[in-house]
Amino acid sequence: MGFLRLHPMMIKLIITVLLATFLPARGGFADSVEWLTTAAIALLFFMHGAKLSREKIIAGSSHWRLHLWIMCSTFVLFPILGVLLVWWHPVNVGSEIYTGFLYLSILPATVQSAIAFTSMAGGNVAAAVCSASASSLLGVFISPLLVNLVMNVHSDAPSNGLEQIGKIMLQLLVPFVVGHLSRRWIGGWVERHRSLIGKTDQTSILLVVYSAFSEAVVNGIWHRVGLDTLLWILAGSLLLLFVALAVNFGAARLFGFKRADEIVALFCGSKKSLANGVPMANILFPAASVGMIVLPLMVFHQVQLMVCSFIAQRYKKTNEKVAAQHLAAAKAVVQSQK
Repeated sequence: MGFLRLHPMMIKLIITVLLATFLPARGGFADSVEWLTTAAIALLFFMHGAKLSREKIIAGSSHWRLHLWIMCSTFVLFPILGVLLVWWHPVNVGSEIYTGFLYLSILPATVQSAIAFTSMAGGNVAAAVCSASASSLLGVFISPLLVNLVMNVHSDAPSNGLEQIGKIMLQLLVPFVVGHLSRRWIGGWVERHRSLIGKTDQTSILLVVYSAFSEAVVNGIWHRVGLDTLLWILAGSLLLLFVALAVNFGAARLFGFKRADEIVALFCGSKKSLANGVPMANILFPAASVGMIVLPLMVFHQVQLMVCSFIAQRYKKTNEKVAAQHLAAAKAVVQSQK
């Protein structure tokens, strides 16, 4: 089955984790990797800002009920599911793993993959652009506040929520805004080199993962994580995703969303951003804990890609079948009029 194949990005993540396991960054090299990672993340969000068209934001912003629901799903429903999973605590694994599940539940939605799946499924792409971008930007403020609200984890240096938000804004939001303001000068170049953003996205994520797991390996992550723990992370990720998808699908039907908007609700309301999550984790949590905490996020990222790819393909096939039926009906009408 095609959807069970590993996504290319997941293969790259696995290779990166193996590299960090056998050749972790240490000493001065670790400092250089950290500096390079910060620069790559800033470039990534600069490119995302330059890519975002104001026309698309305006075109998709009118669906306020859809956007309101997606924000509720992302920042209310998912955190509740995360808290319930931690409260349930069905498997006896390390507390940092459950912290990781709780952390991924408060993150914003993805941008690129949510839009890509919406487009593949024949959904409202303009609304997906608006909603996913808004989720990513709001997450800069909301996610750190939720961390301080529902978690008892603090960074190495004494810091309050506002200081954490300030650091995240400096690393993620400021480059995004500068990139968007620069669009009038570089927008044409960005449109002609859209694949470059995907490469920047992947490279920055891989750098952050390598840096985080190098620190985790130095602190003995693989002495604390076994196969049983990884299997539980996979099962927990599937559970969270399927509940979120089911609730979003039910809400779309309850609110009477059109099919195109239903697709947006499914893909923007059920996904979590690895690109936002790992850099934030480096700011919000102790360096020694980051590798363990982002492990559920990395697994959830692969699970959401596989499952949402399968769902998008099913929507696409249904759309093609309906289009073929309409074409056949139109031909029949033309034939009857001859």
